[in-house]
Amino acid sequence: MKKKSLSRRKFIRNSAGLGITAGVESVFPSTAKSYSRIIKANERINMGVIGCGGMANAHMNALLAMKESDDIAITTVCDIYDKRLDAAKEKTTAQGVKNYLDILNDKDIDSVLIATPEHWHHRMILDAIDAEKHIYTEKPMTHTIKESREVVEAMKTAKVRLQVGVQGMSDDSYETANKYINDGALGDVVMAHIDYSRNYKGDDFWAYAIDNDAKPGVNLDWDAWLGPAPKVAWDPRRYFQWRKYWDYSGGIATDLFIHRITRILKSIDLKFPDTVVASGGLWHYEKTRGEIPDTFNMMVNYPQGLTALVVSSLANDTPIRHLIRGNLGTLEFTRSGFVISPQKAVTESVISGTGENVNESGEIVYQKTGAEDVTLHHRNLLNAIRKGDPLKCDQNLGYYGVVVCMMGVQSFRENAYLRWDETKQKVIKA
Repeated sequence: MKKKSLSRRKFIRNSAGLGITAGVESVFPSTAKSYSRIIKANERINMGVIGCGGMANAHMNALLAMKESDDIAITTVCDIYDKRLDAAKEKTTAQGVKNYLDILNDKDIDSVLIATPEHWHHRMILDAIDAEKHIYTEKPMTHTIKESREVVEAMKTAKVRLQVGVQGMSDDSYETANKYINDGALGDVVMAHIDYSRNYKGDDFWAYAIDNDAKPGVNLDWDAWLGPAPKVAWDPRRYFQWRKYWDYSGGIATDLFIHRITRILKSIDLKFPDTVVASGGLWHYEKTRGEIPDTFNMMVNYPQGLTALVVSSLANDTPIRHLIRGNLGTLEFTRSGFVISPQKAVTESVISGTGENVNESGEIVYQKTGAEDVTLHHRNLLNAIRKGDPLKCDQNLGYYGVVVCMMGVQSFRENAYLRWDETKQKVIKA
């Protein structure tokens, strides 16, 4: 078994929590090692779970159901809140730790699930890369564009695979749509639009229940949870409803839009945008205790010559049609796949002569395989580890999604029209 020391990248350590507390700078302990292990096709993969809140439970349920079929085991779980940690230990029968570094320093663990708030993803991903653990991280890949760029750079020489949890990419509709679009089925693509809307009862949204059992300094390490975020006094809303605060989340953009815009990126083979402008506001839930808007929209121009429109309201759940428009045809995503319809103005459409899956109206009807499903998304990572399969949402696609979504957040917060400088890989005022 090949061994090497972890790189001595600096971080701020608290051994009682997730690994970071304000004001105490350190490095990985000199006794910590990284382990590069070749996993055979018929060999069990041992996993660690970092963060045991709501979404993590959905992952753990899926992974436990995959135990026999996919030959995996959750061996260690980690959380800074004792109640969540104890519940995860009972669910998985795994050992529990309060410091995620204990998982990374365990030579018997092959892969980690990172299911923490967004502001922690970057630090944990880089540390997992150093520890040579394969990674499934919840979306978005990171909380900022700069952080995503650092992850992409680190992965260029990494010995591990990284899957970003945009599980919709395990639905093959989008990679298949890309083939049709590349073959000219739509002609020149000029516009795409997609939404993700909900409607919450009462006078607030994302108002997840406050657990009064949580007592910082007693059974919860608040400083460790804050980690790289600004230091503030204990606020249960910030802990249990963190998606509503800019310090830990991009709000609608990174919780909802990342799922939708990634579908467009994959389908049209887009990377970095040209310009982004966002709009919206707190139009209904005026009594909300958070910071983010309840209605949010992004209009994105891509250098290939098309506009993507992404819209959301959390006060009205009527969907819009999810379309990609071209001068020869229109592709509409459906629950069962997609339909490509020729434009009436086109007398002899490219798609009418393709033959495959074409109905009497000259439409192409595609029935999808796969689904927006965490089980399939985890299985894709497992197959990438064991057999070298391509990932459905790797660090590069994760980066492209973070760029456009966080440009939207910055545009909204600064009331600015923004441009992407691809040479410098940074956002500038348009």
